[in-house]
This record gives sequence, C-alpha cells and structure tokens, in this order.
Amino acid sequence: MAPIIGSLPAGPSNSISDVAGVTVGHATLMQGSIQTGVTVIRPHGGDPFRDKVPAATVVLNGFGKSMGLVQVQELGVLETPIALTNTMSVGTVATAQILSAMKANPEIGRSDPTLNPLVFECNDGYLNDIQAMAVTAAHYQQALDDAAPQFAQGAVGAGRGMSCFDLKGGIGSASRYAKISGVDGQQYCVGALVLANFGKLTDLTLAGIRIGDQLHRQDATQTGSPENERPEMGSIIMIIATDAPLDARQLGRLAKRCGIGLGRTGSHYGHGSGDIALAFSTAQTISYRPDGATQQFFMLHDSLLDPLFKAVVESTEQAIVNALFAAETVIGRDGHRRSALRDVTLSGGTPADLI
Repeated sequence: MAPIIGSLPAGPSNSISDVAGVTVGHATLMQGSIQTGVTVIRPHGGDPFRDKVPAATVVLNGFGKSMGLVQVQELGVLETPIALTNTMSVGTVATAQILSAMKANPEIGRSDPTLNPLVFECNDGYLNDIQAMAVTAAHYQQALDDAAPQFAQGAVGAGRGMSCFDLKGGIGSASRYAKISGVDGQQYCVGALVLANFGKLTDLTLAGIRIGDQLHRQDATQTGSPENERPEMGSIIMIIATDAPLDARQLGRLAKRCGIGLGRTGSHYGHGSGDIALAFSTAQTISYRPDGATQQFFMLHDSLLDPLFKAVVESTEQAIVNALFAAETVIGRDGHRRSALRDVTLSGGTPADLI
C-alpha cells in the first residue's frame, strides 16, 4: 500500500475525479513488444469545444513533443479533452481528437474556428516497440468513451510502457482538500494525475526517505537493471484539476507548484526529461460563442491561494507515489523488464515498511 503524503485530507477516491465532473478513461495495448496506450481526461461531461474551461501550462524542462500548449498558454482555455500517449503517437491522437470534435461540431474549420488538439507524451520506448506506432484513432475514441469517475492506475493506458526511477511507472492520481480562510471556511478540491516516466533509481525518495540507494545495492535483476551512469532521459506529465474559481494566470501559479511535488520524489528535471504541468478549473465555463461584448468571471483573491498551492504539492507527490505502487511488473520489447516497486524487497522489508 502506498504511503500517505502530507497533512491535507484526501477526497473519497484520492484521485483527480474527486473534482466533480472530471473523468478518466484508458485504452491499453499489452501484447509482446507492444506495451503502450492512451489515457484521456475529460474536464466535464459536456463538449469542451462549446464550453471551454480556463487552463494554463507550465514547462519545467522542455525536452518534449506535446501538442497544443502554445494556444493554451495564449488563450488560457481547454477546448478538447486532455490526451496522454507515447511520443510517436502524438500526431495520430491529435488527428483522432480533431475527427471526434468535428463529428460533434460539423462546422469546425468552416463557420466555427479550427480546433486546438491537446496531446501530451512521454517516451515508452524501453518497454514498448515505439517504432511500430501501434496506437490508432480507435484507441483514443475507446479511452474517451470509457472515461469514468473510477479508473485504474499504474501500468494502464498511456502508462503501460512507462518507467519511473528505473522501476515500473505509469498513471498515478491523488486529491487533496484545501480550506480557504476568510471565505466562510470554503473548501475546494485539488486533484492530480501524472504520467510518470522519469528518474534514476538512486534518486528515488518516498515520503522524504531516500530508498533509491538501498534498492540500487540489491540484485540489479530485481529492480530492472538500472543504468545509473546514464543521463536522465525520462519525462513526466502532471495534470491538475480544481473546482476553485481561478483564471488562467492563477492556474499557471498552481501548475508551477507541481515542480515542488515532483522534486520531493527525487527528480532534478534532468536534461533529457520533458517535465510539463497543466492546471484547469471546473468552476465555470467559457462559451465558444460570446453572448455579448463582456463576460462575468469570478475568481479567488490571489492572497488566498496558499492552501491551494499546498494541495497541488501534496497531490502531485502522492500521485507519483501512487503510480509506483499501483504498477505491475512488465516485460516488453527485446525482453526489457521493469519491476514493480511493490514486488521489490529490501533487507528491512518492503519499501513501504521503511517509511
């Protein structure tokens, strides 16, 4: 069982879907050398092209090939579900997003504006035959159709072939409640979902305890034959959802705090690591067609954001830890293996016993 991070209370499912309306779906490919997939996060149950939500992205280290970040940063809204996949499947999934949106909105690119597809990626090529380009548009649609409040974590969806600290990584999620003082004790939910594919074993830190060195001293076959002399070549995508009323600028401030939670697990944003965060709010939507020249928009005062910052840090760290503990051992391309953290034993017991 994963250790509990921090002091803030978690939501009922301790996942991003504790933010009301947010759902997650997967399509998982897991046969032989094909170990990959697609994960989709829906910000609400409607059509995000018609009812956009405020959002912002932050690039901590830009060694990545994600699509759609420029327009999100410029306009401050999401207009598609958020898709996660492997590096070589970004174009396929982006095309699938466009086709899905055009089916629901036939005037896209005609009387309506074109669509900004939003696809995040990590390189799963150690376990997955990434050159096979096995992901298809149908896999995106499957993940979209299967999106639900309850969803699997670990080696599923886009996380199927991902590695984390030379162990099996993948999808992890968590949530925290933040109480805002001075607003009649109002409580807001912050949820995180990560695609964890980063880190070197010796750096692994769980709940403030460095266990990576101990794992490294074990038999290398148990922990996936770590190559600790190589440079950092992984990535992580961190998605934050909240029901707090925030504008895009404030959401950017939340997204920056993902880096603190990431760093607490032992990451140092290595040269070859694409570390990207996105935050969005479900508190209000923005219509794709204006009803008038102005729109009323509510947001918290900046001086009240500290509890939300803390919730982002704790939920991000917890989501990474949950990804490690939820993952199963996977053997993929050319016999490459990544062991699950839960399958690893130490002289003092399991990793969780040391925390």
